[in-house]
Amino acid sequence: MTSRADWLIERLNGRGDPIVIDGGMGTQLEKVGVAMHGKVWSGEAVLSNPDAVRRVHEDFIRAGAEAIITNTFAAGRHMLEPGGLGEHVETINTNAVRLAQEACANAAEHPIPILGSICEWTFMEESQWNTPEAVSESVREQAGLLQAAGVDALALEMCERVEFTIAKVEAALKTGLPLWIGISAQHHKDAPEIATFDYADRSLDELVRALARYPAIAMCVMHTPVPDVEEALDVIRRHWNGPVGVYPESGYFSMPNWQFVDVIAPEALAEAARGWVNSGVRMVGGCCGLGPEHVSALCQALSSGGSKSAPREE
Repeated sequence: MTSRADWLIERLNGRGDPIVIDGGMGTQLEKVGVAMHGKVWSGEAVLSNPDAVRRVHEDFIRAGAEAIITNTFAAGRHMLEPGGLGEHVETINTNAVRLAQEACANAAEHPIPILGSICEWTFMEESQWNTPEAVSESVREQAGLLQAAGVDALALEMCERVEFTIAKVEAALKTGLPLWIGISAQHHKDAPEIATFDYADRSLDELVRALARYPAIAMCVMHTPVPDVEEALDVIRRHWNGPVGVYPESGYFSMPNWQFVDVIAPEALAEAARGWVNSGVRMVGGCCGLGPEHVSALCQALSSGGSKSAPREE
């Protein structure tokens, strides 16, 4: 029997077509009418709009996503406590996985890996939580909850600050689950080289160099503007020899809402993805602003027309 995690790793390492994952969960929830929380965006949706969370997962699966990510990006204690939802950490994470599992049961034609999303983002004014030590403890708790609920792997997302990302990676590795690392980058105006997404003074090269020593199943460029993906990939390849993924964003954020402005057309994303795949990228999908229509276009563009070699379950 091939487990979903083993299948994911095999595909990342070159078996068959590149993997197409889902798109921006939180922004798709907003697009279908779910109100965003003032501090944790879609993190509250598991409590307030569980049916919508399930349906969005199903929409991505029906569009062709071969792996999906839970709606837990903003569900660590270091985010939920400042957002007034600290008492719901266990409920939100456990139910987020359950909703993803139900979506797979409802919409998937073959077993689909489920990845638990974990971020390191913190509210800068919340000094109690804005430390690597606090984030490490929060990630240890959240990763354990996601593992107990049944995720197949972990997606460590929005990696930007070296000390925070290292704390996050080392805490997550203690679960023994496979994990991928998702760095977020952009080329800031007048900057000589690409930096991390929110921090023009934070070197992307330094971040990737520090993370390349960890046993991740992939290093991904995520929540990065499409025009900046190639430069970010160049930095990754400078230090990382393992599988690489890309799931960019399109539009921009104005707290607490995503602005769906100048979002890349599905066909244009698919064309860009062909180039990434031709250069060796093994996984593609979307982050904020990119929906099921983008996933569908990626599937059509990147499938060889043969079997995707879905994992077998007995």
